[in-house]
Amino acid sequence: MNKAVFLDRDGVLNVERGEYTYKIEDFILEYRVCEALKLLKEAGFYLVIITNQGGIARGTYTAQDVWRCHYFLQEKCGNLIDDLYYSPYNRYYTNSLSRKPESLLFERAIARYNVAPSLSYMVGDNDRDLIPAQKLGIKTIKVGSYTSELQVDFYAENLWEATQKILSS
Repeated sequence: MNKAVFLDRDGVLNVERGEYTYKIEDFILEYRVCEALKLLKEAGFYLVIITNQGGIARGTYTAQDVWRCHYFLQEKCGNLIDDLYYSPYNRYYTNSLSRKPESLLFERAIARYNVAPSLSYMVGDNDRDLIPAQKLGIKTIKVGSYTSELQVDFYAENLWEATQKILSS
C-alpha cells in the first residue's frame, strides 16, 4: 500500500482570493509551496489535488481554465503533482458525490494509487475539505485558520508548516 498527501487547491497551493481563481495571472502560489511538495515527494508520498471548481457549473470559467492553472503549477514546481481530481459541480445547481464534502474523488484516487488512508494526509483550508478525509480514515491538517468544528489532527499556517508536521509524524 502507498501513502498520499491529498491537497485542496485554493488556499493551500495558491492564495485564496475570495473569488474564483481561474486565470494564470491570478494564480499566486502560497509560501514555499514548491519546496513543500518536493519534500513530500522525496518522502515517498503521492501528491493528489482534490478541489471543488464550481465556477465551471456557473459558467464563470471552463475545465480548460482549471487545467491551465494546473499546468502552470506543475511547470513552477517541477511536475511534482501526481494527479488532479476536480468537481465541476456547484452546490447551488446540483448535488454531486464528487463535490467535497462528499468522498468520491478521494475514493477514486485511493483506488487508482493503491493508497492506505491510515498512512495518508489531507491538507485543506476549509472543513468541507477535511470531512471526507476523516470519513475515510485519512489524517487531517487544517491550514490558515486555527478553528474548526471538526477534530482535526493538526493545524498549520500553510502547506510548508503542514509538511513539517507530516514529516515529523
